[in-house]
Amino acid sequence: MEIIEKVTACAGFADEKKAKDVVVLELLGLTDVADYFLLASGTSERHVRTIAESIETGMKEMGIRPYSLEGHDEGRWVIIDYQNVIVHVFLEPLRELYDLESLWIEAPRYRFNRENKRLEVENG
Repeated sequence: MEIIEKVTACAGFADEKKAKDVVVLELLGLTDVADYFLLASGTSERHVRTIAESIETGMKEMGIRPYSLEGHDEGRWVIIDYQNVIVHVFLEPLRELYDLESLWIEAPRYRFNRENKRLEVENG
């Protein structure tokens, strides 16, 4: 599976559970940590866990298992590591506090379009 297909699938699974503000940051050439970050927000701890579970389950059905999973029990900031794609599902106030979008301000950004189920360039 191509990496863009992987990150688009993750965004789609997040969107299916009504994740708020789904954004993908392209980190190619900016860091060795990952090629893409997917950021999404939930409105409650339960919502955050539900979004993360949807992504994890959907990816497993596609034959892709996470390298690691952190924060699921707390439901405040769940990180799912697919090695070249790292998914961050935040409780809204924590996303504002840590502001990864500003930390990676130079990264091209994409938003998930619900209509055509694709990522669309926001900047870059």
